[in-house]
Amino acid sequence: MLTIHAADLLVPGDRRPALPDGAVLVNGRELAAVGPYEELAAAHPTARTRRWPGVLTPGLLNPYGPELLEQAYHPDPREAGELGTEPLTGEALARLGMTEARWGASARRGVQRLLAHGVVAVAGDLRRPAVVDAVHRAGLSVEQRFGEPAGPAALDPLAGRSPAEAILLPLPPDGADGTAATFAVFDVPDAAALAARGAGTCVATVVAGRLVHRRR
Repeated sequence: MLTIHAADLLVPGDRRPALPDGAVLVNGRELAAVGPYEELAAAHPTARTRRWPGVLTPGLLNPYGPELLEQAYHPDPREAGELGTEPLTGEALARLGMTEARWGASARRGVQRLLAHGVVAVAGDLRRPAVVDAVHRAGLSVEQRFGEPAGPAALDPLAGRSPAEAILLPLPPDGADGTAATFAVFDVPDAAALAARGAGTCVATVVAGRLVHRRR
């Protein structure tokens, strides 16, 4: 099924100018076209349309894969009264007596929090099998990093970096055969507002054509 994802502004992620009322055409797992919404809708009248508020960008890369998923515990909501809601590290983490199963459950919750920030990839070596499984099942890619990122680790990939620095790959100019339909939408008016307000403004994340996060 063809689906058009349209937003108030499309930011391609490279030096091309932002496109007001821009859209991407998704065919299954792949991007079929990128351009003005009116043109895509006219060329594909049977396509379903999803319209989002704000800015559509390529998906983001979080450089803190190991720190967020293998060196921090994301509490279950049922543990909030005892452990709170924020990731636990250091001595608080050491007191938990983590098992492989608990690491896997924590990683699944951590991945959901990353998806809620428009993240489609993490960087760094992941070594725990349960964590690797959680990441791959969600469709996130794991990228190499060639140095230690400046800390502290944060779920928001825009903490301390610009949208241009955090984008994994730009959207292709016209769509391309084999290019995965992977992008995010943020409820902000433009890229400057996205940089100022951060990726917590994410309203939708799409990975290989799947809507993996949607803010209700």
